[in-house]
Amino acid sequence: MQYLLLCAAILLPQSLTFPVPLKPALWSNADLDIAQQYLNKFFPLLEKHPVISLEERIKEMQKFFHLTITGKLNAETKNIMEQPRCGIPDVADYQTFPGSPRWNKKYLTYKIVNYTPDLPREYVDDAIRRALMVWSDVTPLRFKRVTWGHADIVIKFARRGHGDGYPFDGRGGTLAHAFQPGEGLGGDAHFDDDERWSKYNQEPWNHLLAAGAIVLGHLSCSVLQGGPVFLSKLKSSNDTGRCINVSQIPGQNGHGSLAP
Repeated sequence: MQYLLLCAAILLPQSLTFPVPLKPALWSNADLDIAQQYLNKFFPLLEKHPVISLEERIKEMQKFFHLTITGKLNAETKNIMEQPRCGIPDVADYQTFPGSPRWNKKYLTYKIVNYTPDLPREYVDDAIRRALMVWSDVTPLRFKRVTWGHADIVIKFARRGHGDGYPFDGRGGTLAHAFQPGEGLGGDAHFDDDERWSKYNQEPWNHLLAAGAIVLGHLSCSVLQGGPVFLSKLKSSNDTGRCINVSQIPGQNGHGSLAP
């Protein structure tokens, strides 16, 4: 079953490789490996662009992030590559889940089966509710929490191997993954409990509300033409959820705002 990775530490199954030209002067083997792995994950070649040089691929990435376009793996570019992030490629025309599976109903239930010790339960409950609200505001989907019995979306915190065939990798790697809409594990979202999950004013890349909006949003985007495919940094100045940078939500100007 295809799945979604946040802050990818595992190669996406759909990622394509691309031919690499001779190593540019002054690039170390480690630098070249970093660039190759990152670009293969997040800027994979599509069929309409089957061959492109490594320098051109880096320029594409630099343009996407509004960096100085040099085609070189400079400190600014390497810093972006090393940041925790959403695992979905940044290139256009890329499908999150092959075949674009969709929910066959618009009223969905969700259940939180356990909690991280990093945050109060009340905060986790509210963060998940707000994350789903981002998407119920801009899609036909409606979400209702249940505390027992069947749920369309099961949300849990887990470490390492946790029974779904896609083990987490410990702190600092993959933050979470979700399964495409469907039966069984379909629609479920798992968060790595080795991470140090935070509120709005703590470690920004582990902000539970923003991470939840992304991973759950990719499930919600099964009914949309587009959705958020990247979150480079999670920032917030208050506790209303304005840290969520959702660049492609219809009707939004780059920020998903939630009422308290």
